[in-house]
Amino acid sequence: GPGGAGPYGGGGGPQGGGPYGGGGGPYGGGPYGGGGGPFGGGPYPNDPLAGMPPLADSGRRTLARIIDLILIGIIAWLVTWALHVNEYAMDADQIEVGRSLGQSAVGLVLYLAYDTFMTARRGQTLGKQWLGMRVANLSDGSTPTVATSLARAAVLWVPFWFCCACLWLAICGGWSFFDRPYKQGLHDKAAKTVVVSTN
Repeated sequence: GPGGAGPYGGGGGPQGGGPYGGGGGPYGGGPYGGGGGPFGGGPYPNDPLAGMPPLADSGRRTLARIIDLILIGIIAWLVTWALHVNEYAMDADQIEVGRSLGQSAVGLVLYLAYDTFMTARRGQTLGKQWLGMRVANLSDGSTPTVATSLARAAVLWVPFWFCCACLWLAICGGWSFFDRPYKQGLHDKAAKTVVVSTN
């Protein structure tokens, strides 16, 4: 409340603490540490960076994304091979078009499902988990909902598979190298998320 510790601070949450217990959020205090509002400090701080864990390095984020691309790319190839998507056409040119469209569709579904499920479940894809980082809501540090995770994944993957391929991935993800103060990719901005270090 206005005179208390704020929505995520000690004593201000629905059970006397923050959403993750322990008098605060997932990092103690507020969701990002501290003892006040969403990121420590007052109930509604002007700067969400207050009390936040270190923002993840953009280079490590890129490496994590490459790991995820390789993992899901292998699965997408196996699925398209198992479904014989290249046999939907008769001549060689049509086979190539059919295979390309089939792989694009399967790849898009797999990437969207993987990114959405893993992010909504714990804020981490396998790549992020292995490299020690997680996705969090900018507003309060909580794990993104399914809707937020899907929106974030869609901004990243839909253009990637159907129009701009690696160029869009480089622009969307690479935006975090230059964005300040939150190091957000374009997909983060659309979903109002950040990526923080868990180490």
